[in-house]
Amino acid sequence: MRGDGSVGRLLIAHGAGAGQHSLYMNQLRGALAEQGVQTLAIEFAYLQRAEREGRRIPPPPIDRLVEELSRWCDILTHPHGGTPWLGGKSMGGRVASLLAAREKAAGLVLCGYPFHPPRRPDRLRLAHWPDIDCPTLVVQGSRDPFGTCEEVEAYSLGERACVHWLEDGDHDWKPRRRSGRTQAKLIEEGAAAIAAFMKAHRVPQ
Repeated sequence: MRGDGSVGRLLIAHGAGAGQHSLYMNQLRGALAEQGVQTLAIEFAYLQRAEREGRRIPPPPIDRLVEELSRWCDILTHPHGGTPWLGGKSMGGRVASLLAAREKAAGLVLCGYPFHPPRRPDRLRLAHWPDIDCPTLVVQGSRDPFGTCEEVEAYSLGERACVHWLEDGDHDWKPRRRSGRTQAKLIEEGAAAIAAFMKAHRVPQ
């Protein structure tokens, strides 16, 4: 748990292949903490097992991850009360969005949302989005192969969803060197956008 929570609390899940100890997740949580967002970081059981055994283990079916995130949500938010914001990186964001479509969430933060598998734009992962009834922010690199700027702008994401584009960023928000930008700067920009969005949609206590 990091951050003082002055802006809000975000339960954040990781991507399919790298957990909360990855450089990206560490930098993102640190940047969010500086913006006043308290992050509750969870690691799915399959990745905990992979780290213990020192080998790669693929994630289980997405429905099992949704159930696991729901249990984490109950455990981590019970001492504080209230309805948390849910979010995650890539697969973790997809899991969070599926849970938000099924249960109540204060809001959603999706970092590098996998709109479709790379090079398979016909396999969209948006069927559950009409059931999401909370403020939703997607922070996406403009070159993300899971959903580029040109592709996503053609989608119907609903009135409560916004997309913040990180110019020249890829799936991990890494820009090309010739852009003159760095991944760290894009992570800072993404964190600032997340904090501003959460602040704008904060429910008065």
